[in-house]
Amino acid sequence: MLGSDGAMDAYLEETCDAENALLKRIHRETFLRETMPHMLSGHFQGRVLAMLAQLVRPKQVLEIGTFTGYATLCLAEGLASDGTIYTIDVNEELQERVKGYFDASPFAGQIKYHIGDAADVISQIEGEFDLVFIDADKKNNLFYYQTLIDRVPRGGLILIDNVLWKGKVLMDNPDAQTQRVLELNNILASDDRVEKLILPIRDGLFVLRKK
Repeated sequence: MLGSDGAMDAYLEETCDAENALLKRIHRETFLRETMPHMLSGHFQGRVLAMLAQLVRPKQVLEIGTFTGYATLCLAEGLASDGTIYTIDVNEELQERVKGYFDASPFAGQIKYHIGDAADVISQIEGEFDLVFIDADKKNNLFYYQTLIDRVPRGGLILIDNVLWKGKVLMDNPDAQTQRVLELNNILASDDRVEKLILPIRDGLFVLRKK
């Protein structure tokens, strides 16, 4: 036993790079103002996303599920100098505040923020995506994956969040929502177009690399 989840989380955060001032502000304001602040990627997962993006140096990134923009800015850290990140969300109420966060960052000119249905917006964006991060409505994760897999080049990454579903994937009698997550995981595990593994951080991050 390595200790409580809280103690381990604190240790992981202490031993990775610190959040910058803007990310700390987004974290603080999200927990003060949002009813479901746990949807935020947070410090440690944010550093994981930033490092993966820095390894790929993507020219185009697609993020499905912006929320308050924390993960967006972490992914933007790895963008090529002329790269662009497209991020999509359905919540119009957060638009003004999130746009303010983006404008306050060094990546303001590289972030294209869309409000609308992801299926519609994706079809309007041209080209391939070197990195895709899917963190939105879980019932559509498989649809997003199947829609985007052919638009990711060899060596590109697809990241899908919440694939351990609070540990419910190990339940003997999973509920309908958990069964949907299990179906996705099983399909991804058998897809020979990608190399894959689940990182057991927070709620589980599926990392898939296009062969």
